[in-house]
Amino acid sequence: MRLEGGTSVILRVEMNKQMVTFGELVSLIGREGGDIVAIDVIQPGRRMEIRDLTVSVSEPAVVETLADAVKAMQGIHLVNVSDRTFLLHLGGKIEVHSKVPIKNRDDLSRVYTPGVAKVCMAISEDVGKSHALTIRRNTVAVVSDGTAVLGLGDIGPHAAMPVMEGKAMLFKELAGVDAFPICLDTKDTEEIISIVKALAPTFGGINLEDISSPRCFEIERRLKEDLDIPVFHDDQHGTAVVLLAGLLNALKIVGKPIGEIKIVVCGIGAAGVACSRMLLAAGVTRLVGVDKCGAIHRDERYDNEAWNDYARMTNPDNEKGSLSDVIAGADVFIGLSRPRLLRQEDVRKMNADPIVFAMANPEPEISPEEAGAHVRVYATGRSDYPNQLNNVLAFPGIFRGALDARASAINEAMKLAAANAIASIVTEEELNEEYIIPSVFNDKVVPAVRRAVIQEAINSGIARKVPSDFRNLD
Repeated sequence: MRLEGGTSVILRVEMNKQMVTFGELVSLIGREGGDIVAIDVIQPGRRMEIRDLTVSVSEPAVVETLADAVKAMQGIHLVNVSDRTFLLHLGGKIEVHSKVPIKNRDDLSRVYTPGVAKVCMAISEDVGKSHALTIRRNTVAVVSDGTAVLGLGDIGPHAAMPVMEGKAMLFKELAGVDAFPICLDTKDTEEIISIVKALAPTFGGINLEDISSPRCFEIERRLKEDLDIPVFHDDQHGTAVVLLAGLLNALKIVGKPIGEIKIVVCGIGAAGVACSRMLLAAGVTRLVGVDKCGAIHRDERYDNEAWNDYARMTNPDNEKGSLSDVIAGADVFIGLSRPRLLRQEDVRKMNADPIVFAMANPEPEISPEEAGAHVRVYATGRSDYPNQLNNVLAFPGIFRGALDARASAINEAMKLAAANAIASIVTEEELNEEYIIPSVFNDKVVPAVRRAVIQEAINSGIARKVPSDFRNLD
């Protein structure tokens, strides 16, 4: 049994009360390093009894030895050991609810036949009405093929489903958006594009998730061209929006204008390309991308066409060499790659008051302990360090705004507006080296991002609806 980072488990035990007492079991668990914090009787009986024991442990390694000791105890049958995280996922984490009850024949006739027919005909005559008269109005598809899941890689569509369910939960809990996970059992680019296009009439937006690079670029590009609803690859653009939000505030601390800094981006995959594009759009002029081949430059022809495009838009001085070579004189390091790639001696080569965003998960490119006093502002993608750069700050509000405005796309201006909105949540009084980005639980984030996105959708001319709270504004 593999414990996923928790500090408690549930032991289901079947106890022969003629052979052992519950007190003896409690004593054994205590001796093995466990602390019983809850007891539930599942099946009582005079001779045999089944109980669930919630046991707190100091570290995951204790669970194995504790379970072995319980198994060896006379009169005890260890039925199951469950991590609480696994229990939370039993049967999935989301479900469907009706908005109106069906209590009688009249209710049935209005929600289904024959009353539904006139609604169908209204949509048949004007397809745009599907956004008002069906779930499209508030529904997003979370689509993945399971090829680039979190820090797990290509684990396939079945194993990706818990992540996509979690994404759907975040949409609903944070922004009131009804999202549904769709995991596709294919890696074929054309097939994925075809399937998503065929599904589009059901949804008001498409959130692409955990699709490996470089296929993700082609899939998103083609879907954006062919569909008139927002298509958003969160691994690219959600990361870019939150990164820029954090950087805007970090630059305020060090007092450096965005147009005068040098940035090194390590890891030029989907997120690295999108983050670089966003930074350039925000005014960065000196940006160098580094991957396993070293600095990406214009004198090289790469098999990855995305890198050839990248070389044309970055690295104005055509720098070459390793990360350690090009980090010299940099003001900002952005890591979207692998653990332990940035060394302390590399940080020392950076300009004064360096900013390091080490976003590899679960282990960053350089730990905060190693970065230490050499870095002025440090951020990661982890929740156990200050300044967590988490996509959850971006995608709920972005889609909330796009759906409310019935936007036909999510463009660069909307993403830039979202980044500025997130950054603005941190006031001047609050801003410091360990607080450059708001918490994902800050209830001001989604409304601020929503408003910024809607305003830019209106300004860009891609809003097909002006929400009521915008209609009377000058």
